[in-house]
This record gives sequence, structure tokens and C-alpha cells, in this order.
Amino acid sequence: MFTGIVAAVGKIATITPLGSDPDAGLRLSVEAGGLPLADVALGDSIALNGACMTVVAKTAASFEVEVSRESLNCTVGLDAPGEVNLEKALTLAERLGGHLVSGHVDGLGVVRRFEPVGESYELVIEAPQVLAKYLAFKGSIVVNGVSLTVNRVADLATGCEFSINLIPHTVEVTTLRHLRAGARVNLEIDLIARYVERMLSLSDSGR
Repeated sequence: MFTGIVAAVGKIATITPLGSDPDAGLRLSVEAGGLPLADVALGDSIALNGACMTVVAKTAASFEVEVSRESLNCTVGLDAPGEVNLEKALTLAERLGGHLVSGHVDGLGVVRRFEPVGESYELVIEAPQVLAKYLAFKGSIVVNGVSLTVNRVADLATGCEFSINLIPHTVEVTTLRHLRAGARVNLEIDLIARYVERMLSLSDSGR
């Protein structure tokens, strides 16, 4: 589990195919940036842009993960060198500063607008139809591994468009500062909303 509070911005430094098959995954070498790795062991989980990955090798300042083709097909930002938001798995001794996050990307959104508004920034994202029912005013959403609060939701024929207010600190310390209109982002819906929808669907079916 994670909180969606980004601990550091790292960098995918090198990418190595796991085989010659077109469906083969990738092995990523990630420079940890300011993320301390002294307490990270092989097999531990670290979220990269909101996607939970398993550490398979590490040095004092970097670590490696293997990403399956399935994960690559369902995410963005893990198939090329570049900056990534990093967060180590939550322990029970830590503050839950964001919200409960599983590190499982539910779908991809498209940035429609990202611009300064007063002292903050407005980020508007279009989510696909399959995720639209999970987004609510003042509800939680994870964008590229960052726990954020939804300020507005507008339903569309193809899904929904939601707006987020970002304070300057969040923009400065995450990769969200690189977003532009048209960019795709990893989305994870609120964990509680997922279970509520499941319970309601069973109730409606009479089970």
C-alpha cells in the first residue's frame, strides 16, 4: 500500500528488454534521486508514477525493477528514460498523509488543461467512461502517483472531465510540472469507491 505522497523524483536511466519477443517486458534501472534506499530490500515495493513495482536489484543510489508487457500496456511513463515520481510502500508506523493507494493503475487519462490560476495551478483531466463513476466532488484520485482532491466533475459522453487545484509545492516536487495538454497520465481511483461500487452492484442484482 501507498499514500500518494511522492517522496522523491527519480529518473529511469536505462531500459533493457527482457527478451527478443515483442511481448517481452522491460528491466528498468532507476536513479533514486532523494529517495533513501538504505531500508529497501530486494522484493520490496516502490511505486513509479503510481505503478507498484518490485525491486530486483539495488545499489546505494539506484534500483532496478522488471515491468511486464501487460503493465506497460496499461501505463504511461515507464517505457522510456525520464523522470518518475517515487514512493516506497507504506509502513504502519507512518502518517497517512494522502489516502490509501494500492499502486494498481486503473486507466489512463488525458490532460485537457494545465495552467496557472492565481497562486495555484488548475489541472483538468478527461477520464475514460469506465472510471467516470468513481470520481466525485472532493473525492480522491491518484495522478501519476500523486494523491489529489477532485474539485469539479463534468460528465461527458465519453467519460468525465475533472478538475484539480495544485499548490505550487506539489508542482515543484513532482513530475506533474511537465504536464501539457494532450499528455496521458496514470489514474488510480479511490480504493473505498471501488468496494462501494462492487457492493452496490451485488445488491442491485439481488445477490
